[in-house]
Parts: sequence; structure tokens; C-alpha cells
Amino acid sequence: MKKNLDWANLPFAYMKTDKRFVAEFKNGSWNDGMLIDDGEVRISECAGVLQYSQSCFEGLKAYTTKDGRIVTFRPDMNGERMEKSCRRLEMPVFPVKNFVQAVLDTVKANIDWVPPYGSGATLYIRPFMFASSAVIGVKPADEYQFRILVTPVGPYFKGGLKPIAVRISDIDRAAPHGTGDIKAGLNYAMSLHNIMDAHRKGFAENIYLDPTNHIYIEETGGANILFVTKDGKLVTPKSDTILPSITRRSLIQVAKDYLQIEVEERKIHKDELSTFAECGLCGTAAVISPIGKIDDHGKEILIPSGMDKIGEVLGKLRETLTGIQMGEIKAPDGWIYEINNPDAEHRGMLFS
Repeated sequence: MKKNLDWANLPFAYMKTDKRFVAEFKNGSWNDGMLIDDGEVRISECAGVLQYSQSCFEGLKAYTTKDGRIVTFRPDMNGERMEKSCRRLEMPVFPVKNFVQAVLDTVKANIDWVPPYGSGATLYIRPFMFASSAVIGVKPADEYQFRILVTPVGPYFKGGLKPIAVRISDIDRAAPHGTGDIKAGLNYAMSLHNIMDAHRKGFAENIYLDPTNHIYIEETGGANILFVTKDGKLVTPKSDTILPSITRRSLIQVAKDYLQIEVEERKIHKDELSTFAECGLCGTAAVISPIGKIDDHGKEILIPSGMDKIGEVLGKLRETLTGIQMGEIKAPDGWIYEINNPDAEHRGMLFS
């Protein structure tokens, strides 16, 4: 039975649900893993995750579609990205096939927590891995846990689709040739002070510049950035230190194949900001959140699409992608995984 929650007014916050998936890596291999009730984690005080922050994570969502199916969006892509993170952090890879199955199983075990269609809420899925065995010397741990928790959430930004104000930051999010392109937990810890400072000064996010020259736009602490030119072209920053967002890659394909929008991935100089017609953040949590104002060290850059509503092009992009996720628009092959279909559960069948 569906949980009795105020679905339309959920915060973007953790709420304990019924089941979570746990697998353990010991003696050189992963066990089969299982769904458990206990939401507490018990590890050594000297665990590698506590001493040297050896951890990585992913984020994706499950939805109720217009016709009542429960689906998730491209979990194989999250599994592949986590594999890359694990290899860079000297952590054991959790096989992508097992990752996808664990996502499907965890959502199915918490099916009553999936928000209803049209509520504006979704079930956020958080796969994560951490070093669980004791380590005192600087080296990788011997044992690890892979877990998946789920929690129902409302919009990431409280204003929903109301444009936000952001600032250009002097602090670097990532280092050249560093770990900016993987989803390591420490990358996000390093941005916490800066995001709280931004909030205290009235900004929703920080825009980070490239760490080498500090002149090219990179991304924010938790999302990639999109721009729209005055002639309707979609432009996204290109950099080796940007996290490869699954949402951004999906939006680029939607722009090309569904909306026939020209797309350009290139370096974007910060002096170009005043020339764009629209600007927004994109990621799993927010999908697209429009930006109406950018502060460049006291110089205010007003985006022509304004502070009242999302721009026309980004609005169409968001509407099309969420339409695909919600089953209102036919999806490309392999994008949608159905949860409550027995064949999909056991064979990894895809639905388009």
C-alpha cells in the first residue's frame, strides 16, 4: 500500500524507507548481497572511509509513469560511471549488471515509497561504496561495502523552476589531472564550505572556473551547466575535470534527436556569459534549474530569460526529458528500466 505522505510538499531530504541493499567485498570477492531492514552502518573506528575518505557514490531516480508503471532512468550509465570512480580510487568494481539488478531490487522492495505520478516528487536512489576495514597506513583497504538506499524527495531547489542566482567562485572545485571527473565523496566534501558561504551571501550555487587558467566555465558543486545562445544553440562546457553528467548527456541527445537543436560542446570563456540568452544547471536531482542572475565579483550579469521563469529552449528540453522519464514521450531504446515487471526484474529487459 502506498505510504500516506504529503507527496506534493516533500523536501529534498533523507527519509528512512523499508529496505536497503548491502553487498560486502571480503577475501578478494563480492558476496551476493541482500536486502536488509537495518539502516545503520557498523564499521571499524579505523575504517578506510573514516581515515582516508575512500568512497564514491551515484545518484538516480525512480518514477511513476503516466500509465502507472514504476521505472528508473538509465541505471546502467550510473553503474558504468561508478566503475570508473572505483578504478580511480583503487576500490573493487561492483559489476554493472549486478549494480543494475540491485537498483531494480531495492526499488521494488520499497515500491510503496515511490511517489505517485503528477506529484512532482520522485524516489531518489543513492548507490554508494566505501572502505570498511581498518587501515592505518596510507593504502587502499582490504574490505568494502556497496549499498543502495532510497528515499522519496521533492524538488532539489525550493523554488522549483523559478530561476536562481549564482556566483563565480575563486575557489577550485577540482585540480588539473585530478579527480574532478569521478564521483568521489571527497570532491563534494571539499565544496561544502564554499556552498554554505554562497548561501549565506544569497546565492544558490557557485560556478567554478577551470583550475589551470581560471577563465573557462566548468560546472557547479553539484551540477553541470547549460547555455543557450541568442540563435537557439545549446552550448555546454568541455573539460577533463568536469563530472560526466548522465542528465547532461541525455539532454544533449534529446536536443539533437527530439528537438533538432544544434549542440556545441566547447570551452566557454567567462567573458561570454553576458552573450547567452538562457542558462541553467542540470543533474539528476534538479533535472534543469534555470539561472537568472550571475554575480562575477560584484558585477551582475542578468540572463535575458529573466528571474521569473525558465527560458523557452531549456523549458522545452526539460519538458521533453521529464516526459520521457514519466512515460509521456517514447524513450530511446535502453533508457527506461521497468521495476514492477517480472521479466524486467530477472532479465534486465529494457522498455522504450
